[in-house]
Amino acid sequence: MTQKTSILGRISQLAKANINSILDRAEDPEKMLNQLVTDFTNSIADAEEAVATTIANTRMAEEDLRIDREAAQEWGRKAAAASAKADELRTSGDTAGADKFDGLAKVALTRQLGYEREVTEAEPRIAQQNATVDQLKAGLTVMRTKLEDLKNRRSQLVARSRAAEAQSQVQESLSAIDVMDPTSELSRFEDRIRSQEAMVQGRAEAQATTLEDQFAELDDSGDDAEVEARLAALKNSSA
Repeated sequence: MTQKTSILGRISQLAKANINSILDRAEDPEKMLNQLVTDFTNSIADAEEAVATTIANTRMAEEDLRIDREAAQEWGRKAAAASAKADELRTSGDTAGADKFDGLAKVALTRQLGYEREVTEAEPRIAQQNATVDQLKAGLTVMRTKLEDLKNRRSQLVARSRAAEAQSQVQESLSAIDVMDPTSELSRFEDRIRSQEAMVQGRAEAQATTLEDQFAELDDSGDDAEVEARLAALKNSSA
């Protein structure tokens, strides 16, 4: 369990530190989320490497255990063979030879006991290592699942962020329109045009009035001539 904590715990703390650091300095949400995915991916890669090392050490220990078991069995067979040879020599009257092989049997039994002791000590340790490996694999599965969830949420959050940014720009544009209404500029321009149109109409009317006055003077002079002609006719008729 300590090994599991030292590996995944360290990776988890590293990932959490990176996440907190990114969130604290977040300015661009999309870049922040991309960096978060990158850091978490790197953390998982570090965890995978640590887990792989643990698995490799466990498999080496299992291989050593297999060798120790075989060695214990082999030294047991040697002890049995030496003991049998000693009995055979003792039966034939060769006491010295029997003692020699009994001595070899004892050496073999001592080696056998040594390997059996190593096997006894290694078995629970390797069992614990295998349990740790299973926990590490489960932890990696959880981390990979969280990474996929993070990627999915990143896509959703980026889309929401972009939509919010677009909406903010629209609101800023609307605010700018409210502050300075372009229709007011059009109204001013329309007033200038109306003023120009009125000036043209005024000049036209002024010019038309001058012509009417001139024709009126001609009409007035015509009446005077008519009056003079009629007065002369009256005078001639009375004479």
